[in-house]
Amino acid sequence: MHGTAGGPPRRRRRWVRRSALGLAVLALGTSGLGWAAYEKLNSNLTADRDAASELARYERERPPVLVPGAQNILVIGSDRRSGTGNGRYGRDPGGARSDTAILLHLAADRRTAVSVSLPRDLMVDVPDCRRPDGSRAGAEFTMFNHAFATGGSACTVRTVEKLTDIRIDHFMVVDFNGFKKMVDALQGVPVCLKEPIDDRAAGLKLPAGRVTLDGEQALGYVRARKSLGNGSDTERMQRQQLFLGALAGKARGDDVLLNPVKLYPVLDAATSSLTTDPALANLRGLYQLVRGLRNLTTEHMQFLTVPRTPYPGDVNRDQLVQPAAGDLFELLRRDRPVVVSRGLPADSPAKTNTTSDGLRDRTESYDNGMSAGKPPVAPALPPRASEPAPTFPGNTAAQDVCG
Repeated sequence: MHGTAGGPPRRRRRWVRRSALGLAVLALGTSGLGWAAYEKLNSNLTADRDAASELARYERERPPVLVPGAQNILVIGSDRRSGTGNGRYGRDPGGARSDTAILLHLAADRRTAVSVSLPRDLMVDVPDCRRPDGSRAGAEFTMFNHAFATGGSACTVRTVEKLTDIRIDHFMVVDFNGFKKMVDALQGVPVCLKEPIDDRAAGLKLPAGRVTLDGEQALGYVRARKSLGNGSDTERMQRQQLFLGALAGKARGDDVLLNPVKLYPVLDAATSSLTTDPALANLRGLYQLVRGLRNLTTEHMQFLTVPRTPYPGDVNRDQLVQPAAGDLFELLRRDRPVVVSRGLPADSPAKTNTTSDGLRDRTESYDNGMSAGKPPVAPALPPRASEPAPTFPGNTAAQDVCG
């Protein structure tokens, strides 16, 4: 997984130039794939213009842009179950919930990317939102994924902006089918399993050790909860983060961007699965976004979960831990360095909370003594020049899946 990103500087620069050139040629529709292929990929993308109109209506209350050039993208995983083979994941009620939400921050210099997972069960203030039928839903304090179920992308963006005070520049919605197609287009993604998996609900039966997952297996793996680890959403989000890192490493390590034969099916899968804001709903828009990432290595693709702990009113729900969450949002808002580590920070001992059914065990990184009645501890902001940047539990795309 490290070969390309960690190779000699000259080789890495040559790989980056060739990758950027390959994307540019494809994006302009002049590659060997031809104009028809370009039009096919371009037409795959779906623009959510209703969401854009709703966000424009509330422009005055949205956070300002503090660092020109930095980009904050909300990636929403829809749990809509329509599509071939998706019935196994439950009955399609005719709507969709945000099963996964990731706040992706791209630094202004495009040398780092930070992906922050937002738990679906996080208790938040959801603002007044427009429903699909045009009616309005009043503001309420509820689970985070209720925002997407109520008002789609616009409601989710406004909820995240209210929660974080971070301006969301773009949004993307990916569904079950698109996720599976993407993994299959990459010819599978490697993961490392500490123990064998036999989960009938997820349709998974896998041996321990290094395993390459196809699309169907990958979807079951990132969605499974009760049969893996301690059955918590904490561990599920950690698996999702590790999987995304492995996916990024696979795309770079296999030279997908250099080979049109490999690249086209990946782009076809990606574009056909995306619903985005209008600015990104075309290949030119996507290319403008990714072309600045030529200096981004897997070592600087970081994944973490927002600091949170069980909600006092219901241990099956989450709440933010402050000031740690606020400190993280401040770093992202001002485009300052975020450092992740696979080990827990010294001031963040692991705490386990178990319900009577044993299915919601949580290993929390940011309890910080709250259960003992002590105030939470978090790095102070802003960091002094002589002090290291704050460290959060997480991983990078460069870490070996079996490391």
